[in-house]
Amino acid sequence: MQYPLCPQCGSEYVYADVAHLVCPECAYEWNPNESDAQQAVMIKDANGTVLSEGDKVTVAKDLKIKGSSQVLKIGTKAVVRRIIDGKDHQLDCKVAGGGEMMITAHFVKKA
Repeated sequence: MQYPLCPQCGSEYVYADVAHLVCPECAYEWNPNESDAQQAVMIKDANGTVLSEGDKVTVAKDLKIKGSSQVLKIGTKAVVRRIIDGKDHQLDCKVAGGGEMMITAHFVKKA
């Protein structure tokens, strides 16, 4: 029987254990009957720290704001309002002095 890849590390060596599936490489266990909506999207910052909604972050690099001559400087603080699993921008943030905007996760660090 073919099992899905591990959602944590992507390993193909997944096996069944009673009602759960287990990954032997990262030891992640999950119930395959749970909906995907219940499983949280794992987005990581520039240092590899997992971010969640409500986290306070700082900008790790000067970022030019699209359609504006304004720049977000290194160290600008923001609060993550929600996390979106998107290609370009994963974080919907409220930025201090910049309003609300979408930011790519690997340009911020958790504060």
